[in-house]
Amino acid sequence: MAKVLIIGAGGVGSVVAHKCAMNSDVFTDIMLASRTVSKCDKIAAEIREMHGVEIKTAKVDADVVAEMVMLIKQFQPVLVINVALPYQDLPIMDACLETRVHYLDTANYEPKDVAKFEYSWQWAYQERFKEAGIMALLGCGFDPGATQVFTAYAAKHQFDEMHYLDIIDCNAGNHGKAFATNFNPEINIREITQPGRYWENGEWVEIPAMSIHKPISYPAIGPKESYVLYHEELESLVKNFPTLKRARFWMTFGQAYITHLQVLENVGMTSIKPIPFQGMDIVPLEFLKAVLPAPDTLGENYTGQTSIGCQIRGVKDGQEKTYFIWNNCDHAETYKEVRGQAVSYTTGVPAMIGALLMLKGTWMKPGVWNCEEMDPDPFIEQMNQQGLPVQDQVNQTLSVEE
Repeated sequence: MAKVLIIGAGGVGSVVAHKCAMNSDVFTDIMLASRTVSKCDKIAAEIREMHGVEIKTAKVDADVVAEMVMLIKQFQPVLVINVALPYQDLPIMDACLETRVHYLDTANYEPKDVAKFEYSWQWAYQERFKEAGIMALLGCGFDPGATQVFTAYAAKHQFDEMHYLDIIDCNAGNHGKAFATNFNPEINIREITQPGRYWENGEWVEIPAMSIHKPISYPAIGPKESYVLYHEELESLVKNFPTLKRARFWMTFGQAYITHLQVLENVGMTSIKPIPFQGMDIVPLEFLKAVLPAPDTLGENYTGQTSIGCQIRGVKDGQEKTYFIWNNCDHAETYKEVRGQAVSYTTGVPAMIGALLMLKGTWMKPGVWNCEEMDPDPFIEQMNQQGLPVQDQVNQTLSVEE
């Protein structure tokens, strides 16, 4: 049906490439490109061996618009799937505009020198993408991504008005390492060390990092200490669902992870400010990333599950109602299927689904959009078919409120 260009060959990029190859009736010609072409070649060899599909590989520096434009013109894809670093969103969007090619990513833009992420930079492309007749789908991973689809599904099928939204994200897996992050360490650590924020009564409430926490019970896992963080999908959800009185995002962290992080923060290793070292400037967090295990190496011996969902309270037909919609995913099973751990899988599979729906014309609308602005039903249907089965409960006590 269509050519697709995937940018980024980390854990998520690998999952996206595998899942596109497993849906070769839609993704008829696949190219995987990265700054390190050897990583792309390794993934291509796995895909050939596991799925019998040949994919192309290429070297590209996604920071350089001219390089991206050249590669797009050479390969001529219909769609670019960006699973590189969030710093690279804008150059890749610029290249898609110049070549009039559709765009999808899994994380919103943030500047490299400021630990701040928000959609304003990308929303500013709305008119340019509309005028070019191309679509940009933002944040189509799990959270952001599937969590917004869950919220839209709840709004469509379960509520007249949604008032309280809690997105809950648990990784109860064990990778056997003393300290490692499940996705890019640089992005992960920047995200959780900045102040937390949540939406309440029409305004953002800012809190010290990790200062609000409580045990939340997750399906098939049980209670896990969960912390309020700021997460990007909250920004678009409160805009698109203005009846929300409160919206929060919770994520689990073990005590050993918190302790390691506090020590690293105390000694300055999480800083993004360059420091002089032996005649050169180095960024401590970038150095830390280099010495930590790469997320795409964690899969082989990973055990346990992830559980991510939305707990929502609101009103239907004048009556109070609660709704919980979620997915659980098993690390060992995802490794068997695509050589990746469940955190990469739960990000990569929704990216492939968003791309599939765009290419089929089901989700196709010129401009710049977030996932909750599309029809949630075909996305949920695909989740059930593509390895992320969705479960839900109506009018049960929400564990976040216990």
